Amino acid sequence: MMKESMKSWFLTFLILCSLLQSYFLIYRLPGVDSIVRSENNYIPTVNIGSQLNVESMLYPSELVIHLGQNKHSVLYPESTFYNLIYSRLQGRQFDGFQRYSLANTKWDEIRQQNQGIELEFENGIPVTLLSRVMQVYPDTLFEGESVDRVLIYNTESDDRVKAFFFSSQGNVVYEATKVDFTVQDIAQMIDFGREWVPYKMKDNYYIPQKSIDMVQTGLNIGLYSTDQMQRSLFFDPSLTRYVREKDGSEIYTDSKRSLQVKQDRNWINYTDPAAPAASQNTPSRNVLSAIDFVNQHGGWSGKYRLAQIAGSLEDKHRIVFEQYHGSGQYGAFPVLDLASFHYGVITLEMRQGTITGYERSLIYLEEEVWEKKIVALPGGENLEKKLAVLANEADIKALYPAYLPSLTKQGLLLQPVWVAKLSNGAVRTINE
Repeated sequence: MMKESMKSWFLTFLILCSLLQSYFLIYRLPGVDSIVRSENNYIPTVNIGSQLNVESMLYPSELVIHLGQNKHSVLYPESTFYNLIYSRLQGRQFDGFQRYSLANTKWDEIRQQNQGIELEFENGIPVTLLSRVMQVYPDTLFEGESVDRVLIYNTESDDRVKAFFFSSQGNVVYEATKVDFTVQDIAQMIDFGREWVPYKMKDNYYIPQKSIDMVQTGLNIGLYSTDQMQRSLFFDPSLTRYVREKDGSEIYTDSKRSLQVKQDRNWINYTDPAAPAASQNTPSRNVLSAIDFVNQHGGWSGKYRLAQIAGSLEDKHRIVFEQYHGSGQYGAFPVLDLASFHYGVITLEMRQGTITGYERSLIYLEEEVWEKKIVALPGGENLEKKLAVLANEADIKALYPAYLPSLTKQGLLLQPVWVAKLSNGAVRTINE
């Protein structure tokens, strides 16, 4: 009996050893991270950039203060008064939405004659995302919309506050009939703009009547390596095949995904054409998935804003995040993406919450600054003369300050410029 018992214990010991050996073959040490991965999973790289959440990227490109009598001021992100007014607006409720035709009201006259605040979201933001940063309670119809402007103003006739959300489709507007603002609330916020640079309205854009100050900045930079991006974006980088194009760009492919690296421009273009499983293809879901993807594959180099969502519910969505630079007294401004120097944007193609394309710069910013000086962008008659020349080419649809990026021997130089967007799709810059 003693021998049989020892044999049983010994057999049990052998079985345990076999199970333990199998465990080590399946899992890597140290840690418990399985090496058996789904073909659709990625291996996250060591992020040099930071991780951001969606709420930090949902903010207006500018706040327009309507002072009445065709007087206005424009505040830009991260400036003191912008932050103060926007934080107050985020704490107020908007409810009881009613839908109207946009053409039934003379909106330019309202902006010129009444005191109010207007939030500009440029290319539009889905209401479901806007509800994450403002207390908007949409009905079923409004919930499926995207808005590009929010206008809140005091009326002279009935001493009450009106709030309108403009559809980015350009044909309808939604009024929030239940708002917890008083006329005094709006008057207090408007006062912040009275001592700021005066602007005048022309054809739905605003021209400063004085010069505005920005900070020209030179920053040290680093570069993500091709190896880092390969390890981040391919299931097994050892299985990728290298191809060199005639234009000097490098392509890495595992026969399914491809990564194009343009070394002369420090730019990557990654594609994954695999069709995702059938599921919802909403703009909001694709934006959230896009942010998660960047958080896990390179991170963000600084401050970004959700700038554009293009596409339809049935097809892919092209999602663009625009980089902003600056803070404090002068505000933060977008960094331009140039055909000759791609830097200021991160672009993703999304379908049903799954990435199919990813473009970004390999450049990231370091904390060291090698230049910082105040630059005055022209305003008033000087600027209007330059705009008149551009208007000979096409109608001007928007005017805003931005940074023109360029690479120097010392690093990245961000030069302040005015940007004019034309009706023919062209973008023109005006510097000091």
